Amino acid sequence: MHHRHGLFTLPALMMLGGCELMPTTEDPTQSRLADIERRLATMERVVQNQSLVELTQQVGTLERRADELQGRTENIEYNANETAGRQRDLYADLDARIQSLEASLQARRNVSVLEGGTLRPGQLPMPEGSDRDNYQAAFELLKQERYDMAATAFEQFLVSFPDSEFADNAQYWLAESHYASNHFEEALSKFQVVIDDYPRSRKVPDALLKMGYCNYNLERWEAARATLSRVEADYPETTAARLASQYLKRMNSEGV
Repeated sequence: MHHRHGLFTLPALMMLGGCELMPTTEDPTQSRLADIERRLATMERVVQNQSLVELTQQVGTLERRADELQGRTENIEYNANETAGRQRDLYADLDARIQSLEASLQARRNVSVLEGGTLRPGQLPMPEGSDRDNYQAAFELLKQERYDMAATAFEQFLVSFPDSEFADNAQYWLAESHYASNHFEEALSKFQVVIDDYPRSRKVPDALLKMGYCNYNLERWEAARATLSRVEADYPETTAARLASQYLKRMNSEGV
């Protein structure tokens, strides 16, 4: 009885021992899940890295656009300031031109009052007007070729407004009034006053030129040539010098 129990027990034990010695087989489902998890983790890392690259690129693009907008803003501000400056200059120029036209129109209106009349010595064309008003009125008389009245107006202007900013011009046009009337001796002396009393005036080269013309018309050839040559030498590259050169050539062709 005891022996049979031992025979039964040994195979059973061997079978149990054999089960422990056999290798464990891996579950296919678990293996696939693990593989999927690894691949998913890899893909997440790739996607995450790609997202960072794209975000970096987008940030760079936005920064470039911001720089471009900043540059455009600065250009707009600069152009706006430049445009505003040009507009101010334009307005100032228009205002000055309007004032000049207004003064000229006022001078014409006042000169028209003298139509058919004369100016007495000591009389201004515009007794109640400013130096600018009277200068414009006198100059309007000159343009209308009313030379005697213009001369009277400029003479009285110089008496009434000796310190005016228009004094040198008034002296020149006074001399021109006499020159246009062929009063060359009188014109010569008046042009000389421009040179003597207003040596820094822009009218000096023109006054010298006209003195040369006066001497030419008075047939004072040497004086004419000397004065015209002085204009060439002292005031080169000016209109007066060019005209003086032309007149000297004319004198040479005439043999005087």
